[in-house]
Amino acid sequence: MNLKTVYSRKFILSCVLLLSTFLPQLALSQSKATWIWYPGDFEVWLSNKMQNRRTERGSFLPPFWKLDNHYVLIDFHKVFDLKEAEEAELYVEGQYNVKVDGKAFFGYPKKITIPAGKHKVSLKVFCQDRVPAIYVKGKNVVSDSTWLVTFEDKEWIDQSGKASDQSGTTWLKAASWNFDSPSTPPSKFTLATKAQSAVKAEKKAQSQLLDFGRETFGYVRLHGLKGTGKVEIYYGESKEEALSEEHAETLDMLDINFPQKRDSTTELTKAFRYVNVKLPQGMSLDSVSMLYEYLPVADRGGFRCSDQEINRIYDVAKYTFHLSTREFFIDGIKRDRWIWSGDAYQSYLMNYYLLFDSPSVTRTTLALRGKDPVTSHINTIMDYTFYWFIGIYDYYLYTGDKNFIQQFYPRMQSLMEYCLSRRNKNGMMEGLAGDWVFIDWADGLSKKGEVSFEQLLLARSLEAMAISADIAEDAAGAARYKQLAEEMKTKIFANYWNDEKHALVHSRVDGKQTDNVTRYANMFGIFFNYFTESQKQQVKQHVLLNDKIQKIMTPYMRFYELEALCAMGEQPYVLKEMKDYWGGMLKLGATSFWEEYNPAKKGAEHYEMYGRKFGKSLCHAWGASPLYLLGKYYLGVKPLSPAYQTWVAEPNLGGLKWMEGKVPTPDGEISVYCSTSEVKIKSPSGTGTLRLKSKIKPTVAGANVQSKGNGVYEITIPKGKEFVVKYKL
Repeated sequence: MNLKTVYSRKFILSCVLLLSTFLPQLALSQSKATWIWYPGDFEVWLSNKMQNRRTERGSFLPPFWKLDNHYVLIDFHKVFDLKEAEEAELYVEGQYNVKVDGKAFFGYPKKITIPAGKHKVSLKVFCQDRVPAIYVKGKNVVSDSTWLVTFEDKEWIDQSGKASDQSGTTWLKAASWNFDSPSTPPSKFTLATKAQSAVKAEKKAQSQLLDFGRETFGYVRLHGLKGTGKVEIYYGESKEEALSEEHAETLDMLDINFPQKRDSTTELTKAFRYVNVKLPQGMSLDSVSMLYEYLPVADRGGFRCSDQEINRIYDVAKYTFHLSTREFFIDGIKRDRWIWSGDAYQSYLMNYYLLFDSPSVTRTTLALRGKDPVTSHINTIMDYTFYWFIGIYDYYLYTGDKNFIQQFYPRMQSLMEYCLSRRNKNGMMEGLAGDWVFIDWADGLSKKGEVSFEQLLLARSLEAMAISADIAEDAAGAARYKQLAEEMKTKIFANYWNDEKHALVHSRVDGKQTDNVTRYANMFGIFFNYFTESQKQQVKQHVLLNDKIQKIMTPYMRFYELEALCAMGEQPYVLKEMKDYWGGMLKLGATSFWEEYNPAKKGAEHYEMYGRKFGKSLCHAWGASPLYLLGKYYLGVKPLSPAYQTWVAEPNLGGLKWMEGKVPTPDGEISVYCSTSEVKIKSPSGTGTLRLKSKIKPTVAGANVQSKGNGVYEITIPKGKEFVVKYKL
């Protein structure tokens, strides 16, 4: 035996010992226990809990649309094939029975023993006040998303959605999130908190006015409170609101009886920058602080550039977005604190360029959808139903998550069938009794008849359905939805395009085009890519850059207007608009971006909305759209196929001297640096294409440069390599 053989055998023996040590641990790590429940139920339950926390002037103010409930009786099961008998611990939310191979255990056992061999473990759980959920922890017998669940609807399908059993029960894969400890069931979910102090306090004999420095959200804490009586707390996103006892939108009245000094924390969270605490005579208070409440999710995207005002806009947009990213993507933290589908859709897009937090997207999507049967539009708003479908279209493009679509495709079907059943005799969407055709907050905007904007959203929704049907292996559905989408697009141009106006008109009433041209359908037609190149140029000149067309005043629709302009290569124009619009709010002292901004207003007029002095939200998710615009249209990164398997980067400085940033993908971040003479780019994901306009042919080591004509060049960016490209703007 030579020395080489000895060392080889020692090496092999070492490997065997290492494997024998770590493989069992690996097996256990692959069988990690977690809380599981019926798909979508946790989201429905949590949304009901969150959306019913809203108050207005101290009065409970619930949503005005139908709220669904979770299923209260759920059956869980899985078949295990064990080499040896093992014991499993049981933790359950609700009353339950547990069976092995159909044989029930006495009472509510905390542990069970499963014999060696192939055995079916099942639990049946009833719970009304919480979501029925289980946590099973053994060596191999653990609860995870491979378990099957049913609410006993007696229509059997297996994991792939196909009929598979004779007993007549529908089984789906169980849902889970990050509840990985038996001591943290879904019902105990809370957001994170951390203590914060005011930056300024104005103390008087019987009052304190606190300034926390910027818009924030959380619980108010009263320290060293002593006495008996009613403590009044007035919250304000502005100082004026906090000082207005008559008109402050949110307030608390606390009945206190503390003979000795004690601390007290408010029961509900509120949005504020300023807090005005008023004490009755004889009561004393040492100080006031807060518990800031937030969803602990990290930034993965970023942006910096040569313009410090744009950097400030990006930072405030980021903070605005974090404030509105809570249990779900909500509209605003003062008002409404509800889940609106139109607001959420924009949050999804911003999320893909900042957080890339898929659970927040799916939680919000499921909360909005609720349960069957469908009896109204989402949030009662026709366009918001369509945004729900389009949100799934984008979710798949950015994440490549087929499992979500396969699981919830039936809910997509039933909602789409509801929409299709409400078309008029012309096959168009038109507001019926109970429908809210919203579009935007705009004075004098007609919602009558067949509005072109709604037909565009329906066409895109049908395209989303066709893609989803393919993923769900519903070939007939895919063909049907694709045909309906093509028919709808044909109708749109046959009924709304006007050659003289060079645009889609706003609506048809009694079968005739109206004279009105608005921006809505026209700007969506651009980034949906429904127009020919000639039509795009006509719309750009005659609508988007035409001051005679009614202007958009909300950040909500400015989002789409500026996206359309960016899609048409107008980044220099959009950069100026961002500086004027979002920069205008910053000049007025905004620390988060508002629901609406009108530069013609003065002073406290800016806080008025809905006929109320402080009705406007000064922190609204849709105000954070620069996150999306700067990532997608300046850094220029976007997926071409699901999960960034192929992608493109088209950096456009738009007048900036340089910019740099990161765009998150499922596999990591695409990093981009761009100046007027150099681009640096690296990606961990898929195969990318760097597309540049240059006065000279770009040079780059280790890659081919292809000319596409008109000064446009493309360079293939493979996974994992960094390229430095020299070019001339």
